Amino acid sequence: MHCLYWLETEEFSCELIMENLKHYQMYIDGKWTDAEDGKTFESLNPATGKAWAIIPEANEADVNRAVVAAHDAFTTGPWRTMLPVERGRLLRKLAQGLQDHAEELGRVETTDTGKLFKETKFLANYVAEYCYYFAGLADKLEGATLPIDKPDMFTMTVREPLGVVAAIVPWNSQLFLSVLKIAPALAAGNTVVIKASEHASAAMLEFGKVVDGIGFPPGVINMVTGFGDPCGKTLSSHPLVDRISFTGGLESARQIVRNSAENFAQVSLELGGKSPMLIFEDADIESAVNGILISIFSASGQSCVAGSRLFIAESIFDDLIERVRQRASEIVIGDPFDEASEMGPLATMAQLQRIKQSVADAVEQGATLVHGGKTPENREQGWYIEPTILVCPDQNLDIVKTEMFGPVVTAFKFADEKQAIAMANETDFGLASGIFTTDVGRAMRVSRAIRAGIVWINTYRVVSPVAPFGGYKNSGYGREGGIDAVYDYTRVKTIWINTSEKPIADPFRMQ
Repeated sequence: MHCLYWLETEEFSCELIMENLKHYQMYIDGKWTDAEDGKTFESLNPATGKAWAIIPEANEADVNRAVVAAHDAFTTGPWRTMLPVERGRLLRKLAQGLQDHAEELGRVETTDTGKLFKETKFLANYVAEYCYYFAGLADKLEGATLPIDKPDMFTMTVREPLGVVAAIVPWNSQLFLSVLKIAPALAAGNTVVIKASEHASAAMLEFGKVVDGIGFPPGVINMVTGFGDPCGKTLSSHPLVDRISFTGGLESARQIVRNSAENFAQVSLELGGKSPMLIFEDADIESAVNGILISIFSASGQSCVAGSRLFIAESIFDDLIERVRQRASEIVIGDPFDEASEMGPLATMAQLQRIKQSVADAVEQGATLVHGGKTPENREQGWYIEPTILVCPDQNLDIVKTEMFGPVVTAFKFADEKQAIAMANETDFGLASGIFTTDVGRAMRVSRAIRAGIVWINTYRVVSPVAPFGGYKNSGYGREGGIDAVYDYTRVKTIWINTSEKPIADPFRMQ
């Protein structure tokens, strides 16, 4: 552990600063615990750039403890024989716990990530709906009887849980993304080890306090914190892990897939994107402008579904860009706890530096900076950046190909529907997309032609526990949310029953 900043007075020491920070522990086998070797790291507040919490840094032994606890809970603990309806009751209690503690959960997540408090508090409340939804599915995982082509045979299938699930989540919307994985996994009867992002772990550990009071048997839910190596590597390659659910970046995902070769765990990946927004000439302009603001400037653009590539019909291009520029200039950038703030800081200094450099490179490569790209006035402390709009000559610019994970949109003109579809699909990603048009036929044609897992028409960034969520191409595979998600945490077993009164035939004297 080390001190990242110093107070400019001699009477304070690094040790004193550390004492004033909030200290968290991991949650393993129903107990709160430090890392085995005592290692920790600091969590920084993006609004100030200063450390505010101390997080345990898990090593291989810590991860092994968590996985073994989950495995024991699955194979020998009371969770193994708990009725599905009882699992559903616990998930409902967890949902209520989330709602009861939404304000403090939101407060911690805002401190740790810089997201607006009004958004994190809302999400802590709303994510409870996912627990309620999957609680309702816990006792509805049915098998089937098969019309088999053999006489005197009764054949059926049953669905059984996989075992230990390794859930790895990024820092953005950590609470929401954690529940998105935990709820269906538990509903199906699995146990979970979840790893928080090293960039903002506190929200998940605060969520662990809610979990601790619900009544889950020890080992059913475990929470570890640390870095990709060794924490994430050990978890994703552990021989007792049966499924890996990962949300994050491409390079980490590639390593996850390599690690899964060690345990042959099933893998699902949600990897973000460069989602297109298509605005046709007949679109409702006010709705389109608001959709663009929602898609790229909400949550400071730190969303996997951010509409970062904007395609506008050439007949309305200049007018629409000016309207978006005007609204972007009016966005209130400030303290994420201030109700008046509409955009908070980015989550990390490295992210801020990368975006500023990428914007500068884009201008050098021929893009026109319409708005933003720099630190807002009076926001020198913390990791703030203005909402940024770039008009680009083509999609060959680096900034168009790379997920920025910030409030940066690149804009392009298109001549007709065919060109709009081609330009939208000109990407290695395929998570989400938005279409704004009043022509229903066009909306249906274009939505079928877009290579993305989610299409929003005349709206954007809407989610529900009932709706599947996931992408195409480099945006990953597998789906979260919806009834299929809970089935993905099970495997099918086939059972054959001989109903004949006669003994089975001698295999060497068959007639």
